Amino acid sequence: MATQGETGFASETIAVKAAHRFDERRLEEYLEAHLTGFSGPLTVKQFEGGQSNPTYFLATPGRNYVLRRKPPGRLVKSAHAVDREYRVLRALNTTRFPVPEALLFCGDESVLGTMFFVMSHVAGFARADVSMPDLAPASRHALVESYVDTLAALHGVDHEALGLGDYGPPGNYFERQVSRWSRQFEETETEKLPEMHELIDWLKRSIPDQARTTIVHGDYSFHNLLSHPSEPRLASVLDWELSTIGDPLADFTYFTQPWFAPPGERSFGGRDLAALGVPEYSALRDRYCAATGLSMAREAFYRAFHAFRSGAILQGIIKRAIDGTAAGAAAVNYSPADVRAGAIRGLEYARRG
Repeated sequence: MATQGETGFASETIAVKAAHRFDERRLEEYLEAHLTGFSGPLTVKQFEGGQSNPTYFLATPGRNYVLRRKPPGRLVKSAHAVDREYRVLRALNTTRFPVPEALLFCGDESVLGTMFFVMSHVAGFARADVSMPDLAPASRHALVESYVDTLAALHGVDHEALGLGDYGPPGNYFERQVSRWSRQFEETETEKLPEMHELIDWLKRSIPDQARTTIVHGDYSFHNLLSHPSEPRLASVLDWELSTIGDPLADFTYFTQPWFAPPGERSFGGRDLAALGVPEYSALRDRYCAATGLSMAREAFYRAFHAFRSGAILQGIIKRAIDGTAAGAAAVNYSPADVRAGAIRGLEYARRG
């Protein structure tokens, strides 16, 4: 993972924040006893990127690792499921799909205060700036196509054969997602936002039939995709906290949000795609649909849903910032006004649909 945050890379390492500290000696002793091949001394730093599960860089003389844990404090039920992350990584490790190697899970909260797992460290760059300023146009084009091809490959994995048939509840993915995020939004709402409630009502009335049932990453976006250190291709897919079994079109439409979002670091809004070498959205849509055999007939619903879900996630980050348990420093920069703006965009899609 990169540490060059000043050039548009995510996941910059910093000293462990006070709210996320733990007994590092206790961890070292635990890993020496339970992780094959581990040998200290251990140095711990924290990845700045991410707003949910605290993630740590573990350095030793022989090998580097990454640790993911539940955050401390009072949490929304069903959120921060690092045990589920570990399970899906272990399953995907039996395939050629590019994910870190899941090495050890610890459910004993006496070790660090919350459950955690350890995985291999994969070298690469997680990008905060979707314009990828470090790359030449041809490399940008190849890398974005690699991201889409990898997503299509994920949606072709036989989850039943991997023992993940029960990894998500049965039934319509969007129906349960709207229910889940509505509940979490209401539990973390710090200011009444009528637009979010209006959007929730529309989504509940407009849920489409499920396109197909596959593994869904749930947060497949530039900042969770490690590009190879020297080649324009994806090296590893990170952050499986929101993964489940569901509708693959949720992943594709989420990944392509930068092509529709207002101008900003995580958007192509106002940028010259041809000059950047970034494929047009229509080309990526056709590429993905050709690889999967899926159709985008209900796209207005998918985009309204993502505006809503992003707002619900952002509201949770705002609440954790107020409570002092947010994983990322950027949490304090958000406000309910940002959630409202996203809800308004979602309602615009709803009107088109």
